[in-house]
Amino acid sequence: MSEVNSTNPAEAPIIDLGSWLEQPAGSYIRAWEEAQFNRMTADIFGFHALQIGLPQIHALAASRMPHQWQTDSTMPAPNLLARNQVVVVHDFAELPFDSQSIDLVILPHVLEFATEPHQILREVDRILIPEGRVIISGLNRASLWGARQLFGRAAGRSFLPKEGEFISANRLKDWLKLLSMEVSQTQFGCYAMPVNNEQWLSSSDLVEKIGQRWWPYFGAVYMFEAIKRVRGMHLVGPALQRKKMRQVSAVPVANKIKKHGQN
Repeated sequence: MSEVNSTNPAEAPIIDLGSWLEQPAGSYIRAWEEAQFNRMTADIFGFHALQIGLPQIHALAASRMPHQWQTDSTMPAPNLLARNQVVVVHDFAELPFDSQSIDLVILPHVLEFATEPHQILREVDRILIPEGRVIISGLNRASLWGARQLFGRAAGRSFLPKEGEFISANRLKDWLKLLSMEVSQTQFGCYAMPVNNEQWLSSSDLVEKIGQRWWPYFGAVYMFEAIKRVRGMHLVGPALQRKKMRQVSAVPVANKIKKHGQN
């Protein structure tokens, strides 16, 4: 595991979200997301998996891929899984991986706290192999949690991290479609009332069942899995003869991480 101490003010909102995930409301959200990530990644096969940001969420815990990376802009969290290799990246819109070298990319709440969410998606598209997959989680603005955040912001009392610009599920689908990424799975979850009370949230099983049955698209969180489609490409035989991925490692803060082939 590689580690480099780094600070990046541009990623401060994501750090704030990491702190929020330790609160009762955040823990409730994180538990649902980790269960979904476990379910969705367990049967995705390949060699290289990458989680971008938020090491507080263990999105690759159930993945069977032998090579796993966690990118972060700060010191890695001490509870990261030991098999994850940590790469300190100063800009999530410029990733130090070769084109078409990653089988699976996880984006937990990265886009809604990014200054250039479109560029991050384009960069993910660049590094994904054909038929590679990306899984994205986000806070749903069309929910009670989104409504509380909207009115709380107006009153100067944000319930969720105030820096987030929550992206609607339909807009995110449009962005993925423009990149020729086909949405293969959609999940909504977390239907409890937007409160920061651990006892209330832990006893919300009935509300969860009602929400999934009667208003499934209004959960506090959504999760998409999309597949990178390449027109005219047919994977034949050992189309598993893919170019070897170059070794990635963290670099000193004084240096800038550059793409393969640049001077």
